[in-house]
Amino acid sequence: MPTVAFYTLGCKVNFYDTEAIWQLFKNEGYEQVDFESTADVYLINTCTVTNTGDKKSRQIIRRAVRRNPDAVIAVTGCYAQTSPAEIMAIEGVDLVIGTQDREKIMSFVGQIQGDRKPVNAVRNIMKTRDFEELDVPDFSDRTRAFLKIQEGCNNFCTFCIIPWSRGLSRSRDAHSVIEQAKQLVASGYKEIVLTGIHTGGYGDDMENYNLTSLLWDLDKVEGLERIRISSIEASQIDDAMIDVLNRSSKMCRHLHIPLQAGEDSVLKRMRRKYTTEQFAAKIKRLHEAMPGVAITTDVIVGFPGETEEMFESGYRFMEELGFAEMHVFPYSKRTGTPAARMEEQVDEEVKNERVHKLIDLSERMQLQYAKLFIGEVLDVIPERDYKGAPGTGLIMGYTDNYIQVVFEGPESLVGKLCRVKITEAGVNECRATLVRVLDDEQAQLDKSEVHSFVLERPEAIRA
Repeated sequence: MPTVAFYTLGCKVNFYDTEAIWQLFKNEGYEQVDFESTADVYLINTCTVTNTGDKKSRQIIRRAVRRNPDAVIAVTGCYAQTSPAEIMAIEGVDLVIGTQDREKIMSFVGQIQGDRKPVNAVRNIMKTRDFEELDVPDFSDRTRAFLKIQEGCNNFCTFCIIPWSRGLSRSRDAHSVIEQAKQLVASGYKEIVLTGIHTGGYGDDMENYNLTSLLWDLDKVEGLERIRISSIEASQIDDAMIDVLNRSSKMCRHLHIPLQAGEDSVLKRMRRKYTTEQFAAKIKRLHEAMPGVAITTDVIVGFPGETEEMFESGYRFMEELGFAEMHVFPYSKRTGTPAARMEEQVDEEVKNERVHKLIDLSERMQLQYAKLFIGEVLDVIPERDYKGAPGTGLIMGYTDNYIQVVFEGPESLVGKLCRVKITEAGVNECRATLVRVLDDEQAQLDKSEVHSFVLERPEAIRA
């Protein structure tokens, strides 16, 4: 049986794409092996979001070449799209394919195995207007399925190379999204995370159909319990979107809304399309419409020209908004972007110091948010045995408002919809007690096991 090994760098979309490419190999009778073992084909899915991403991608490609010089070395992803010549120049690379045409991978691999002639299959991504249909029917994580609905981005923020590596925004056909969602539910998934490069831009290239329309259609999929949006811009949250978030029982009370900077002049230099005032107004609307909603965000620290005053002003703004969590990144120069050419680059040490201040703020806000739910009863889908103390009878999963919860329960509950009562709040995880199992499909589950489990714990209430 021929073997293939994968290495994925970068974001969740890349991990999704790798899973999709694996399906193509699987259909041709390949077996997947560990990247550190000898394989017939090595496929490296690269990242180019930072200069370090490029460097790491090159290191991994060379590692594969050393591992088995006779193997077909195939390189895909964002770095492959933007710099194919650089990758072709690495001794031992056989195939470079960018962020499109990946359904042709198998024929290229077959061709190379026959004649051993290297192939550069990268085309101009800016001319691509169609969404690349690649399905992923199964994920190793059995409780949450990712469903890619969108590709590319039209925003051209000054710090970002992604439009050049992923192309302009294009949406997946709605019928195809719904069919894929139904397949995922049939495979046993209860939660679907909608993902893309600029997920909230879904429908920008369609007539009279947008992300809100899609959410209402997904709401009708039987057996689907939860719909989560991986990320959405503040400008894309209008009244219709708030209405679906509010009225659909399947929409998770968690939104990831990138802020990037909390000060207007920095936002302007980043070419973000909102002011802090507009952003704050949207967040306020969301809190009013969905009490208890978790809003998480991304922040870039030390963008060129960010003074101490601007940072402090941003810090106060974030503190006022009270995020449930912030993902904090130091600004990293990306060759080829306008921000990399800007004057007044911020010193690395200053950046580092600011990053730590914001991480401390994020942890404080995370704890504050979690504390709101002590004594509350929430629904959770356990994902696995508790990593902190495996084998101790503890399981963990996320509530719909993205609180990581650890509670005692049999492992047979993994993937089931459970109701728990929060007993203790922490920064990264909260403790809870099992109240009851909400799943209808009790057939696969030993009822008595769970029943006796709940009875042994008088503190567990019947909710």
